[in-house]
Amino acid sequence: MLKLADFLPYRLSITSNAVSDRVAAVYQARFGLKVPEWRVLAVISERGRATQAALVDATQMDKMTVSRAATALVGRSLLARTRAGDRRTLELSLTSQGAALHAEIAPLAIAIETELLASFTTAEREQLMALLKRLETCAKT
Repeated sequence: MLKLADFLPYRLSITSNAVSDRVAAVYQARFGLKVPEWRVLAVISERGRATQAALVDATQMDKMTVSRAATALVGRSLLARTRAGDRRTLELSLTSQGAALHAEIAPLAIAIETELLASFTTAEREQLMALLKRLETCAKT
């Protein structure tokens, strides 16, 4: 018999929502950012620049969510759109304001993660990440 509370997809969804809500409250209150906007900002910070298609792939968010996030960030002058080398594709990159905001948020993001994982040992943290990656790989095959 299926027990919803013990069903893996349900448990992952509930956990993901709880973590995202915790983080979102801080990003929204302090920086006026939604979680998708932060994810786009973080990916572009890591890569230097990215197309919207690359952001969809990197964040696993749908095209519309990425488009809305990018539009909001461009509107706030946190991202800039430029033509890629092939001249047909637009790339997004951080503006100086976007880079400054990322530099301010990143330590806070790490602090929230540290707080959430505080009751885990180092070995448990490493195991959790390894198991999540393995589960993701299994789900994609």
